[in-house]
Parts: sequence; C-alpha cells; structure tokens
Amino acid sequence: MASKDFPAASQAIVTSASAVCEEATHLWDVLQYISIPTSLLTDRREQWKVEYQTEPMARVFLYKEIWSLSQNELADRLQHRPALLKGLGLETPPEQQTISEIWNAFTHETKQIITTAATGIAQEAHEHGIISDALVPCDPEEETGENDDGTEYTKRKATKTIRLARKHAFPEFESGRALNRTYDDEAILDMVARICEHKGSAHSEGEYGWLTDDELTADGSTILRVLKQFATPSDEDTQLTIDDLLNDDRMPAIDQIRDELMGAFDSASENIINSIRGDTPFDDREKVAAIDITYERIWTSPWKDKERGIVNTAFPRMASGYKKDDEYKRGFKYATITLVGDMAPIILGVEPVKENSNWEEDDAPSYSKASLVARLLDSAQRYVDLDGVMFDRGFYSKEVYAAVEDRGLTYLSPVPKYTDELESIEDIKTTDGVDAGVKHDVPMGLDGEVHHTAEFIYAPVDDDEAGGNYGVYVTNRDHVAPDEINAVVNQYSRRWDIENQYKSIEALLPRTSSMDYRVRFTNFVLTALLYNLWRLTDYLIKVGKDREVRSPPEVGFRTFVRALGSYLREIG
Repeated sequence: MASKDFPAASQAIVTSASAVCEEATHLWDVLQYISIPTSLLTDRREQWKVEYQTEPMARVFLYKEIWSLSQNELADRLQHRPALLKGLGLETPPEQQTISEIWNAFTHETKQIITTAATGIAQEAHEHGIISDALVPCDPEEETGENDDGTEYTKRKATKTIRLARKHAFPEFESGRALNRTYDDEAILDMVARICEHKGSAHSEGEYGWLTDDELTADGSTILRVLKQFATPSDEDTQLTIDDLLNDDRMPAIDQIRDELMGAFDSASENIINSIRGDTPFDDREKVAAIDITYERIWTSPWKDKERGIVNTAFPRMASGYKKDDEYKRGFKYATITLVGDMAPIILGVEPVKENSNWEEDDAPSYSKASLVARLLDSAQRYVDLDGVMFDRGFYSKEVYAAVEDRGLTYLSPVPKYTDELESIEDIKTTDGVDAGVKHDVPMGLDGEVHHTAEFIYAPVDDDEAGGNYGVYVTNRDHVAPDEINAVVNQYSRRWDIENQYKSIEALLPRTSSMDYRVRFTNFVLTALLYNLWRLTDYLIKVGKDREVRSPPEVGFRTFVRALGSYLREIG
C-alpha cells in the first residue's frame, strides 16, 4: 500500500464511526458496527489457517488503542467480558501471546492506520457523548473562574455524569413491553429514582401523579408491573407469579431471576466504568473487598398457628429469619461484595440469599455461604483483580475460606465467639508487655484433608460483644509477624464501609407491601445501582479536586438521586 493511502484508510474508518455514533449508546456499539476496509489492511498471516480473522482483530486493536491498554490488560478484558468479546466479533478470547503475534503480523502501515483511526474514533465518540470527559478527572481551575470555590465545578461534573449514567446505565434494564407503551423503561426508572429520594413506594408515587395531574408519572400498579418484568426471565410469561416459577426442588426460579437482574446491573455498571478515561477507581493500590448480608424486614408471620406448628402457606419462600439487636426477625436477605479501604466503595456484585428457617422443613432448600461467596467473587473479578476479601463472623466457614484460598486471594475474618478461656489468650495475658499474639500454620480441613493453613490472631478488641476480652481473627496471610498484628486488625476496621453502604441504601430503599421477590430484589438492585452511580460521581469529583477518596461526599446521596430522577427529566 502506498503511504498516501494511510490518511484515506484511516479517514474511511473514522467517517464510518461518525455515522454509527449517531445511534450508538456506548463504544462497543461503535466498534461493532463501523466498516473496516480490510482490503486496505495488510495481515501477513496465512489467512486460511488463522483462527482470528483480520477484521475482528482490527476492531480489537482499535479498542486497545482507544483505551490505552497493554496486551495483557486487553487479553484479560476479552477473557472476562463476554459481551465485549461478542461485540468485537470474536467467539473465543485470544491469549496475550496470540494478540502479540497478530499485531506483529500487521505491517507498519496497517498499524499506523489503526492507531490513527483509533484517535479519530475516540474524538467522534466523545463529541457524540458516548465516551465523555464527564467521567474523566480534569483540572477544576481550568473550568472555574477566579472567584469560584469549586462548587460550580462540582455541579458541572455531577450533571455531566448523571447525563452519562442515564445514557449508559438505564437502558440496560428492559421490561420487554410493547413499543407503544405510554411510559418507556427509562421513564419508569426515573420514577424509581424519585421513589427512592422520598423513601416512598410505587403506590405513593402513582398517587402523587394522579393528585397533581402529572402526566410524567405512571399509576402505582404500572410501576410494580414493570419492576416484576425487569426481573422476569425473558423466556417466561411476564404475568407469572413467584410460585408459578417454582422448580422441582421447591425453590423459586431465583437463579433465573437473579441472572436477569444482575445481567442488567453488571452491564450498566460496566458501561459506566468503561466510560471513564484516564484515572479509574481500580488503580494499582491493594484491592480489598468486603462481603456481607443485609436485611429487608417484613412483618408477615410465617405461622398460621405457631403453638400447633401450623405454617402460613402464603408466607414468601425467599424470606428467612435473622437476629438483630437481640431480637429475632424475618425478612428478605441480600448479599453484596463491595470495595473497601482507600478505594471508591463501589458494589461489585449482588446476590439473593435464602437460608433454611425454623418454620420450614429440615430439608428446605437454601444457598450455602460458600456458593454465595463464589458467585460474588465471580462478579467482582469481572472488574477488579482483587487481592483480598473480608467477612464478618457470620461467614466463618472452612468451605468459605477454601473458596477464597482456591482463587489465590487472602481472607480476613473474626472467629464467631469471643472468649478469654483459650490457652493462647491466657499466655498473652500473663506475658509482660505483650497484648496480642498469633498462632501460626493452623490446619484448615476440607473433606477430611488439610486444604490450607491459616494464622489465628489474638488481639484485644473494643467491642460491646467482646465484653472486654480478646477477639480472634483468622487469615490465610503468610506468617503474620507480631509487629504486623495491629496493622492486620486495623485493616479489618475498613470493613465498616460496607455497613455504611447498607445504611445509605436502606435510607432510600423503596417501601412496598408486595411479597413478590421480583419486586423486592429489583428494588434493592436498582437502589444499589443508584448507590454505585453516586459513588463513582463522588470519586471522580474528588480526583478532579485532588481530595481524599475517604473524605466526606461532595454531593449527598439523596441529592444525587433527586437530580437523577427529577431535575434531568426537565432539561433532557
């Protein structure tokens, strides 16, 4: 190819991208549908032998150049993101070595076409709002006047981010309703945001719309119906009740419901994260997540006659018992995995929880903690190369720890019961100048064999449950030295980020009397998504202002949700 053809070939790709950008919602769409002039690209491989054809690999390399990825990072993304792989036209992910070999098989001229076109595509995508500087940390001084204290920058940044969130996050939730519907899915999600802002319900939102003649607000029954449809498997009748979705094992088809909702949640989160150019919330620092379970209380009794042992057959199957504040309660449970420590506390995965309760038969189906942890780690590792995970004492289980150990991650968790009777603790108490200790290489068995060894750390704790005694922590870190004990125990305090997360979500979680788990789980997932959007916005504002990630939020959660649900529907 003559050198004069370089600009023409690159420009042909960029021109195609410009047209695609008119309809595209994110970068994957652009790269999937642009026209690649393969006749102008030179690939020196023997084409009849190759597994990965020139055209899809050109799309792959365009993606790599736009995001400034290394070959290892590119291979990892293709391995863990099936939607991206499919969008770029590949059936199986190439390994890093294969990517390198293919790139080296392209001539210098072809490489130049790709790198030049990538710059042009990025510019077109930016101008069309597909990849936006709204999520890129920038210098506030360049965007503000001399007398601005940064508030205008915060306002501008948050507003741009919200626009991008609406474009990239909301469309992932689809109800499958007819196109001639009065309220589209995005409008329903606006209503959900307004419900969250007021800690309201579908009924109260619909009632307000009726009272004020607000044509932008649907009836409460319509909102509830759409919430169910968001969670109903696409191949099922949307009018089925939860009991109609029972499997032979007497569990609701919760796996299908979870997959339907979490597919949308994961895609929405991934779209937003992928729209961040430059700094990201997943940098090179140690990446630690916390896993925990939260509760949504219900007041319906599982008993028709408790004294006679007669169960209320209408009691929701997915509800479980739990103890909180020394009181036994009932409710729906949800597990999450969340980044903690010095990183933006973003929720990386949500799972429904079902435990066997005392009103159920002994063999009633339930999810094991180990299976919950495995699925949550699967979700988290789509986005982040985790280094470790922390649990509360409710997850104390050799099966759980084995699941973490098998992934090459470290775990840290307190042992459920505080005690001052262990010989190890007595030794600490009677040793002058020593207030903590470690028992090394404790065997952790599984299926009758030693799976791995762990360190048991004994340290004084300031906790009402501890009663002034010592707490015991378990970790699979290699040989915790005495001078490392305080650092390890102090690290566990960062797990409270997930407790603060639950408080934020609980404060905005919509109220409902519906016992349909699709409504309950959808409400929780959508509120978690709003939480993520808020945390990402806050993170990027702080980066732009050079402020600590753990400093107080720049914009309140409720304020952010109010803007998302109300303000932007007025300005478009």
